[in-house]
Order: sequence, then C-alpha cells, then structure tokens
Amino acid sequence: MKNDAIETLEKQGCIADDWDLVKISEGTDLNRIRNVYFSGPVTIGANAEIINVPGGLSNVRIGDNVKIVNVASIKNAPDSSYGIGTEVAVLDETGSRPVIIYPGISAQIATIAARKPDFAKKKLLPLIEKHIQELPDLPEIGDRAELLNCGPLSDIRVWPGAKINGAARLHNGSIVNNAFCEASKEKSAMAFVGQGVDAENFIIEDAIVSGGALLRNTYVGQGSIIDKGFTSHDSLFFANCSMENGEACAVLAGPYSVSMHKSSLLIGCQAAFMNAGSGTNMSNHMYKLGPVHWGILERGVKTASNSYIMHGSRIGAYSLVMGEHKTHPDTSEFPFSYLFGDKDGKTIVVPGAMLKSFGLKRDEEKWPKRDRRLNTGVELHDRITYNTLNPYTVNMILDAMKVSDNLLSVPADPDGYVGHKGFKIKKSSLEKGLKLYELALCKYLQSLKEKGISEDAKNAGKLSRRWVDLSGQIISESNFNEVINAGSIKEMEKALDKAAKDFDINEQLWMADRMKDSIDSPSISALRAPEFDALVEKDLKNSLTQIAKENDMLSFL
Repeated sequence: MKNDAIETLEKQGCIADDWDLVKISEGTDLNRIRNVYFSGPVTIGANAEIINVPGGLSNVRIGDNVKIVNVASIKNAPDSSYGIGTEVAVLDETGSRPVIIYPGISAQIATIAARKPDFAKKKLLPLIEKHIQELPDLPEIGDRAELLNCGPLSDIRVWPGAKINGAARLHNGSIVNNAFCEASKEKSAMAFVGQGVDAENFIIEDAIVSGGALLRNTYVGQGSIIDKGFTSHDSLFFANCSMENGEACAVLAGPYSVSMHKSSLLIGCQAAFMNAGSGTNMSNHMYKLGPVHWGILERGVKTASNSYIMHGSRIGAYSLVMGEHKTHPDTSEFPFSYLFGDKDGKTIVVPGAMLKSFGLKRDEEKWPKRDRRLNTGVELHDRITYNTLNPYTVNMILDAMKVSDNLLSVPADPDGYVGHKGFKIKKSSLEKGLKLYELALCKYLQSLKEKGISEDAKNAGKLSRRWVDLSGQIISESNFNEVINAGSIKEMEKALDKAAKDFDINEQLWMADRMKDSIDSPSISALRAPEFDALVEKDLKNSLTQIAKENDMLSFL
C-alpha cells in the first residue's frame, strides 16, 4: 500500500500490525474506512465501507460494496472450514448417526445419513467429503454483504448479499445466501442473522436466525426461522421450519416442523410437518447407557400442551399426542390416530380419529402456500410431497386394517383393551377405526382417478411395493435404490429429483397392484368418497358452530 494511503487511513483512526498485508482495491474511497485495526492479511474490494472494527481484521477477503459498521472483530484462521464439514449428532445423541453438513445439503441426504449409518460410513461420507472439497473458495465477506453492530466474528463466511445485524458472537459458520442476484445489483437476501444470536459450528442457509437464538452444531435450512431465544444443539432444520422459545437437541426436523412455545423440549427425534404444543417434552436418557434412545414422529404428528414422550418411540403419521407416554409405543401401524396417555403413562390409541378432522385438509392446502422459499429465485434443496394420503401413509392404513382384524380376535383384558407394541386399544375403537380407514382408502382411490395418468405413462413407470418418507419426500423403493447407488452427491440429488418427477406414475402403478386385494372394486371409491368428504365437512361445521358459541359468550355487547 502506498504511503499516502497509509497516512490517510492512520489519520482516520486505522492502525495495522503490518500495512504490507493490507490490500485495498484501486479507486476505493478511503474516507469510508475509519477506526479499523488490521491485525493480519486483509483484502478489501471496491466501494467498501468499513467503520469501527477495534478488535481487528485478520485473514479476511472482503468483496465489493460491502458494509461493515460497529463490529467488534472479524478474525479467521487460515485453515478455517467455516462450519462446513461439521459433524451433527442427530437422533442418537452419543454420535452414532452423525450428519456432515455443507451448503446445499438436502433433508433427503441428511435423512439417509442418519437413518442408514452403516451405508453413510462406508459410502456416503466419502462422497460428502469429496463434494465439500469441490465447493468453490469464496471470499469470507461476499459482495454487498452487510455486517452491522456485531460482537466478535471468527471463522465466519458471509455469502454475497447476506446480512448480519446485532449478532452477539459467531464462530465457525457460514451464512449462505443463494438468493443474491449479481446481475440485478440488488441487495436481495434470504439469509439474515439478527440481534443477540450466539452460534458456533453452524450453517444458516437462506434462513433467518434472530432474537437471541443459541446454536451449536446446527444447520438451518431454506425458508426456516429460528427466533425468540430458541436453543439448538446438534440439530438440523430443513425447509420452512419455525422454532421459537423452546429447545431442540439431536433433532432431525424435516420441512414445516414447528415449535413456538416456551418450556418445549424436542430431543432425539425425527419429525416433519410436526407441530409441538406448549410444554411438549421428550426424554432420551434412562440413566443406563447414556442418551442413546431416539424416536420417530412420522409426518404430520401434533402434540398437545404438556404432552410427554419417552423415546425410543415411533408415533404414526398425522397422529395427535396427548398426555404422558412412557411405554415406548410403536403406533406406526395406526396412522391418523388419537394417542392418550393414562395416569400410569401407558398409551391408549384411538385409530383413525384424525381422518375426519378438517384440520388435515386445511394443513394440506396451507403448507404449499406458506413455502417461504418460493419467488426468491433460489434452487430448492428439499423436495416435499404435500399429499396427506399417499403411498406411504396409505400403506400404513392398509397395515392398520390387517392388524385391526387380527386384534379383534384377541381376548380383551377386564377393562376392554388389547395390547400391541407398547400401547393398548379398545375393540370398539378398532371397529370404528376400520370404517374410517376404509373411507380414507375410497377417498384416495377417487383422488388418483382424477389425476388421469395415461396408460402410456404408466407403462413408462416402475412398480415398487415399498415406499419411504425421506423427511418430506415420499419416494418409491426403486427410486430410493437409484439414489443410494449414485456415484456422487450431485448424482444422488439428481436421482431424488427424478424420484419427485416419477412420483405420480409410480403411485398409479403401486395403487393398481396394492389395492387389487384390499378393496373389492375400485368403483367403490366413487360411492364412498363423498361419505368421507361429508365427515370432514361435518367436522368443519361443528368447529365453526363451536367457535360462534365461544365468540357469543365472550362478546362485549
């Protein structure tokens, strides 16, 4: 740097351990660089504004049109990973199912890593390591980024257009902003870190983290919001999650997982489309082998206020959990159920009760509309199947009907219950559940007919009898095998895209094969699907009537 430039900067309160390590683009207005301590190598792009960095700038490459004002310090180690490659101990808190995070990781890849640990160790981890090595080497502070009023920042990479305002401390992480459009020269950003955030070993990608949130070993995915003092340790949050006030530890949260209340603890579990009621609590430690226990909340599970689940447990899709559940129930064969915890912590299942709830229909319609990733121009990492009734959940319904028939032949205890997989169920509930499940199947068959897939298209598909829910994406077994046999992370993601494209055709093929022995004739759906719709509409009318009564009771005049 020229002597006159050094003199100008020093007059403006700047000092440097070695001015030879400071590189500033020609044409940059030096008047916009004031009160900065250069404690190591620094490169500054054109038209940057850097004011009040008293703790030092070191090992930082700063892009064009960057604004840095009132930041305690920005220091990076020469070999920093910026949070990329952090090992996140989801599900089993002791680390037997780690997920390695990187920009662009999808819920699907993360789920495969966590749920297939042997495959992950032998094949997936080397693919991820290679993928990380091939990621571009970006400036630590990208073009048009804004860093304002922050505490110390160390080993941090801020992508172009991303914004940090008021963070308390950030260490070893990346704020990834895929929404930045260089061509338009706009300061577009989905990535924002706000007031009081304390984060270490993290990636925040096209997401908002603010309000004093505390993150350790955490990935926050596209469209997600972490706010109002939420605490996260070794957890992953994918598309459109909303987390406030409570705590998560060792959680793999698929799309649209929501926890908004204080005193709520999510721990050692996988979930998607989940809504946690106030005071929801879980445990994964029985004081024998450490916190090795974990559980699965299948898609769409809701927990009522002050509910409790002792893991390992598996809760069936779209179920409502109420009370305390201490017997490690596996209710996956009974989706769409009410789960009550009795005074002893035993689980009582009421099968299919959620099917007649209008709330299910409302959720299915509202989720696509609330996708915060849309209209941003970003490539969407997570694939989402919104259909409530799909091959995965309908397979569960068919299993429930078979299990129900078997349990109806089992003698009941003196209280009228039969036991099964850590829960109990009344025979009268089994009979009512069978009717609801049958109506749901009729509705499903009718909806498939309305899709009108051509015979030529069906012939181009591939029949799979088994399906998987990969944190929001319903995928056939044949497509899943294509994913895990791919030779790179990019090829795996392409195979997942193909699975999403193939979904409708493969669903039709599966339905034709799976349903032929389940219901006498597909034509029954045309007769009974309206009966299902009538139940849902009745629930809506009852709910509206109840709300009207409540409003009348509470009215002022």
